[in-house]
Amino acid sequence: MPLNERPLVVVLGASGFIGSAITRQLARQPLRLRLIARGPTPLPHNPTAHIETIQADLTQSDTLTRCVTDADAIVHLVAHLDTGTSWRATHSDNTAERVNVGLTLGLIHALSAHSRPGPPPQVLFAGTTTQVGPTTRTHLDGTEPDHPHSTYDRHKLTAENALKDATTQGIIRATTLRLPTVYGPAPDPTTGDRGVISTMIRRALNGQPLTMWHDGTVLRDLVYVDDIAHAFTTALNHPDPLAGHHWLIGTGHGTPLREAFTHIAHITAHTTGQPPVPVTSVPPPTESETTDFHSMVIDPTPFRRITGWRPRTTLTEGLRRTITALTG
Repeated sequence: MPLNERPLVVVLGASGFIGSAITRQLARQPLRLRLIARGPTPLPHNPTAHIETIQADLTQSDTLTRCVTDADAIVHLVAHLDTGTSWRATHSDNTAERVNVGLTLGLIHALSAHSRPGPPPQVLFAGTTTQVGPTTRTHLDGTEPDHPHSTYDRHKLTAENALKDATTQGIIRATTLRLPTVYGPAPDPTTGDRGVISTMIRRALNGQPLTMWHDGTVLRDLVYVDDIAHAFTTALNHPDPLAGHHWLIGTGHGTPLREAFTHIAHITAHTTGQPPVPVTSVPPPTESETTDFHSMVIDPTPFRRITGWRPRTTLTEGLRRTITALTG
């Protein structure tokens, strides 16, 4: 296929934890890839795709417009997180709202201001399953009403609803993939591997106890990062059936956190040759959220029916890969 006939996919936040995994998978396809990030973006080896990288601050409206107006599809992964901790999202501040909401509004404005032949561009947005807020239901399938509790979750829902409205108006074809607890190794030392699982693996490797803020019976749906990337790349092939809605991504299986942490301790011990570190309960810190104490298991059946996606990495295998990467 001639280069100018290849679809152009723009990845916003391409150097991040999930962005890097998505980029690796998209690089194997006959596409034009434009990778946008604030910092340097590691390039996949031997790509099939034609890759362009841009290092830029996307909160500048002219920069965002220049990056996206000719795109056939945009994967929007940019989020403002608290750099002071390894995995907690930030509370309200001007930068958080400007990035988590303002960037999405700027994206819609940029695409609405430039008409183009053919169908509206596809937008895939990374949401979070915690947007639903505290709920009495353990198993979620996306039909639940949203009552977000944290500032970050409210930002995500505001951005998602703006994308849905823009889809109704025919400006874009937007889909939100609400993500559960994602874990896995970062592709290189410059990319943060955020998440409670990586945090606990690092503690285990340092010989520190693994701490829970409860008795460990809280369930989490744990999905390996490559499976999350596969959900995004699969969604790109189904723009119209998915557009205008949010879809929950998960394994359909809940793992008690005590079991997950104990698994981490034993796999790490096997790797290092040291005794397993203890798993203990401690009082919750002030930055804990209500949703930290609610079990959450995701039913991905609605998304699977349309796309055929399903997770391919077991928890044991995913933990082994992550530990191996962090000790390498």
